[in-house]
Amino acid sequence: MLKQITSPQNPLIKNIAVLGAKARDRREQGLFVAEGLREVELALRSGYEAEVVLFEEAVTPFKTVEDLLKNAASPPRELIATNAMVFEKIAYRTGVPNVVAVLKMKKPSFTDLRLSDNPLLLIMESVEKPGNLGAMLRTADAAGVDAVLVCDPHTDIFNPNAIRASLGAIFTVPVAACSSEEAVSFLRSKNINIMATWLEAASSLYATNLRQPLAFVLGAEATGISKFWVEQADERIIIPMVGQVDSMNVSASAAVVLFEAVRQRSIRNQ
Repeated sequence: MLKQITSPQNPLIKNIAVLGAKARDRREQGLFVAEGLREVELALRSGYEAEVVLFEEAVTPFKTVEDLLKNAASPPRELIATNAMVFEKIAYRTGVPNVVAVLKMKKPSFTDLRLSDNPLLLIMESVEKPGNLGAMLRTADAAGVDAVLVCDPHTDIFNPNAIRASLGAIFTVPVAACSSEEAVSFLRSKNINIMATWLEAASSLYATNLRQPLAFVLGAEATGISKFWVEQADERIIIPMVGQVDSMNVSASAAVVLFEAVRQRSIRNQ
């Protein structure tokens, strides 16, 4: 028989709300919350283990949930039907077909990364806003990058807003969290050129050879990349801009540099 929870004061429901709000609790419990039919399906398909999957019975048909779980690498430990009051406590989107899952964290590491013969990576240094992190992961998925390294992060990669903004790309793109020093050591060991995006650079993105193994480095929204990455870079590049504002949102910058690399590599392969 399908388990049901109808009280927002249920201990499990209260804990899910805490996991969604507090990074410290996520780290201590080794759990995080993902929401959305597509996002949860991608997580389960990618091998994340679900402690529990919840759905609002009056809005999301049980058949929809069954179909979602068909491609899971392993079934959730619990499947729970809830009502509107419960879903309002744990979900961002209510009143529409939706699911919420509590998933076990994976600790991304370099050993998990499998790179192509001509890798393209994205390095995010000290990213602060989970929405920007998620947007860049979504772009990285679209561009087919080999991996994303999140260096010295100021936000949790399992923040629900990051997951939501990524549309689940956090589960499809290989991601490793590390220090900047660890990232440089890894890139050097793989003979990957470091391309630092820098407002004072002299080399235009569009005049730079992006067909080689490379990693783009983008910095914090307010300050850009640190001196460390400027000094470590094999090349320092700038996105030419003709307006009066001298910078773009970091997620927009990531889209520009990654798809210029995609464009150049597609020309070579024609």
